[in-house]
Amino acid sequence: MSAGRVLVTGGAGFIGTHVVRALVERGVGVIATDVREAAHAAAEGVEWITVDLRDADAVERVLRPEVDAVVHLSAATSVLRSVERPAETFATNVTVTANLLERARQLEVETFVFASTNAVVGATERLPLDEQSRLLPLTPYGATKAASEMVLSSYGSAFGMRCPALRLTNVYGPGMGGKDTVVPRLLNAARSGTTFEIYGDGSQMRDYVYIDDVVAAVLMAMSAEVKGPIVIGSGTSTAVLQLVEMVGEVTGAPVSVRHVPPKQGEMARVLVDNTFARSLGWRPMVRLQEGLGRVWSSWPRKPQAVGVGSPLGRSPVAGR
Repeated sequence: MSAGRVLVTGGAGFIGTHVVRALVERGVGVIATDVREAAHAAAEGVEWITVDLRDADAVERVLRPEVDAVVHLSAATSVLRSVERPAETFATNVTVTANLLERARQLEVETFVFASTNAVVGATERLPLDEQSRLLPLTPYGATKAASEMVLSSYGSAFGMRCPALRLTNVYGPGMGGKDTVVPRLLNAARSGTTFEIYGDGSQMRDYVYIDDVVAAVLMAMSAEVKGPIVIGSGTSTAVLQLVEMVGEVTGAPVSVRHVPPKQGEMARVLVDNTFARSLGWRPMVRLQEGLGRVWSSWPRKPQAVGVGSPLGRSPVAGR
């Protein structure tokens, strides 16, 4: 990897923690930032800066002349909260991204990797979703990611920056215990014996991609000669009811479920085509059953509270 120092925003988040570790293991110097400090803040090779990127001088503090590349992972990622607080979500996701891009342009940083989501596409009759799918987000969260992609595209065209946007599906893996997404909720239910709530009838389909595969995609995007979006997902969709069965098999503790009304803005089916990412040398290596087993083997004995952490510290993932 040619980059000398890499700025990783959202470094205390689920994806950010894994990305920082991978970069350090490869001998890359890292400036990591978040609104809260992470366990790896004192790790060798990591300069940690605790800051809210919405603050007036925050971008200048973290994005300095010695930075050769940016991996922008920080975001407000709750779909439901974005419906409740759309203006706040816009300020966090779009304004911060635009400010980072402008600072990177001023410092002549050529590579800016952005964590996007398949939620930029929204409801469509054309499946599978790929890089040419029409942007039609269903929620303010998806809209802010789509808007950020448009800003990235303009900087790529006008200033020659490489701004790949990774359209991630549902990311899961070890270390996601505090996230408010379907996998940790299911595993907590299996651990505690509580009932898992399913929005709607449970037939909705989702693509789940393992964290190691996402980290590999980030590393690939840092060096690949591509400026636009890259769909990153397993390429296989699983219904929520199927996922419940898988978790029961992996944990040995069948999960009781209760159906509740569906949430507004939820996509009925997500199926992605990762052909373009494969053409760049990336491949999903971990199948869902195996990945769930890996997560369960490290799952805490006591169920964790979901949704902990700051809005800017959570890694963006689609379709929660």
